[in-house]
Amino acid sequence: MSITKFRTIEGRSPGYLALLGALGALLLAGLGSAWYMEHNGHYVTGMSNQIVWGMPHVFAVFLIVAASGALNAASIGSVFGKLEYKPLAPLSALLAMALLAGGLAVLVLDLGRPDRLIVAMTTYNFKSIFAWNIFLYVGFLAIVAVYLWWMMERRMYRYHRIAGFVAFIWRLTLTTGTGSIFGFLVAREAYDAAVMAPLFIAMSLSFGLAIFILVLDFSCQRTHLPINHEMLQRLARLLAIFIAAVLYFTAVQHLTNLYAAEHQNVEHFILFSGNKYSQLFWIGQVLFGGFIPLLILLHPDYRATRAWVTIASVLVIIGGLCQIYVIIIGGQAYPLEMFPGKEVSSGFFDGEVSTYSATLPEFLLGLGGVALSLLILSLAVRVLPLLPQCLEPPRPAGEETPAS
Repeated sequence: MSITKFRTIEGRSPGYLALLGALGALLLAGLGSAWYMEHNGHYVTGMSNQIVWGMPHVFAVFLIVAASGALNAASIGSVFGKLEYKPLAPLSALLAMALLAGGLAVLVLDLGRPDRLIVAMTTYNFKSIFAWNIFLYVGFLAIVAVYLWWMMERRMYRYHRIAGFVAFIWRLTLTTGTGSIFGFLVAREAYDAAVMAPLFIAMSLSFGLAIFILVLDFSCQRTHLPINHEMLQRLARLLAIFIAAVLYFTAVQHLTNLYAAEHQNVEHFILFSGNKYSQLFWIGQVLFGGFIPLLILLHPDYRATRAWVTIASVLVIIGGLCQIYVIIIGGQAYPLEMFPGKEVSSGFFDGEVSTYSATLPEFLLGLGGVALSLLILSLAVRVLPLLPQCLEPPRPAGEETPAS
């Protein structure tokens, strides 16, 4: 077997420059939208006192969750010792950091005043899961950066498995923390479930791997690197397992809520009321984001075809955005019960389903976060040798041999 060698891209082709230009324009549009919302106030958005997390949060949570899953290839290579994934590890680590940076940028800009980040980073309420998540996000970036450095540095390569193991544990903790934001939120009947943490872990594995497959496929096409047919099948099978896991935990979430009397009304609202949340759940999340890509990837002929694997990955991403939308927006749209078990009344939206329609600035802010992630990735592979020259696994006896 060969020693893994890595390369940069030349970065002078019209296609690459056009890509940078398009991502830069999208990023500027996102920054302009953040300024517009900060200057005019959140009333220019679709958000309200009832729905305080809108479309920017859908993009932000999706990117943060996917960041953890993008590290799949690196973790399989370092933690589980699968040599065939080693050539993909640096790109996997870089994508994980880029996605998290994009998601956090959207969250920071949605604070209205970015200077409030100083308050969030210096004043902690450790009874709140949000305070813990700041440490999880910053720690993830630091650990994966060290992991990437040790993978690429000859003197530190012998320790890269330690960093890989720490990153593996940290990514599970990070996704548990993100899922627990909703699992610990007892005020909303659609949340308040311990299964949210494992559900978010499964979602991260699926969404992150789908994005990684698309990035790898695009990189191979642009660099004329022949993608390993066996590797493509491995990734496709892995994605099928993760899709099935998401469907399983989604079923557990809703079936347990249907069993509990206090959650039955909100479950009926999400699943059977025929509103846009029901349609997004059954059509967007379950059908197009779950069963169709699962059937594609389980079929041996389709799984071996590059185009079908790409289609399945795109469907997983679309279904993932639908799932996050239903969780975040749908959960807030259902009427809030202020004092569970008590009879109270007021004239302030008692029992009313809240409405929400995302505005253009919200979409642009969310897409700006996606653009930032892809821009970081595109520039990094231009200056750092992170793309493999071939997808052959390194020799087993060369564990001490770093990427060169």
